[in-house]
Amino acid sequence: MTENIPLPFDHVKAHEHITRTDKRMARIIAKTGAFRFQLDQCDSVYESLLEAIAYQSISGKAAATIFARIKALGSNGMCPTPAEILAVSNQKLREAGLSGAKAAAMKDLAQKTIDGVVPTLEAAGRLSDEELVERLVSVRGIGAWTVEMFLIFRLGRPDVLPIHDYGVQKGFALTYGKKEIPKPRELAAFGERWRPYRTVASWYMWRAVEHYGKTRKVTKSTKVKKRAKSAKRSRKKSAAKKKTSRRK
Repeated sequence: MTENIPLPFDHVKAHEHITRTDKRMARIIAKTGAFRFQLDQCDSVYESLLEAIAYQSISGKAAATIFARIKALGSNGMCPTPAEILAVSNQKLREAGLSGAKAAAMKDLAQKTIDGVVPTLEAAGRLSDEELVERLVSVRGIGAWTVEMFLIFRLGRPDVLPIHDYGVQKGFALTYGKKEIPKPRELAAFGERWRPYRTVASWYMWRAVEHYGKTRKVTKSTKVKKRAKSAKRSRKKSAAKKKTSRRK
């Protein structure tokens, strides 16, 4: 993170708007204080997404180690260019700590950057949120959530609401006294009142988890629990089949 990149919107106006339209959010704002938000400093969309792929589904410490190895593959101590990533063998990427899926995702990112699907940082600034999501989710391994985090933390877009982010969902449930984590469409509908500053509201939802997470409880919906149990049963069946196969 850096303090050198100014936010492209007025956070004071954002506070005023959200406080005026939402009393519970006003309490979170009063409890937290000013919107202390700083943008990431990445030189390109490509580099930002390269790092995002490295960090997917693993701890921050392990991801930092792996990404450092990936960066070491570049020349002159710089992050490897798309051409350099394409030239690196899959085996070498695996040796750096990437899974096969992540190695393939980085290669696809590199190719789509060369092809112009992944825009430059300057070009990204001229595209709408919707246009960027459409372009970037075409990259293997990049989903809407990853693009939303890029829109928030690198571009500083003011009106992004990551409705599938568990932290935002939990913060919402804690703030508004919900017993269960909200469904994405419920959160999207409620969040309309925060426009055009849903990014700021999302940031305060993350802070709500810090304030209330230890004293208030919320549970996942019955539907989510059933999906989790079903997935667990499937894993057990798969493991049992593998054991049977090995015995044969």
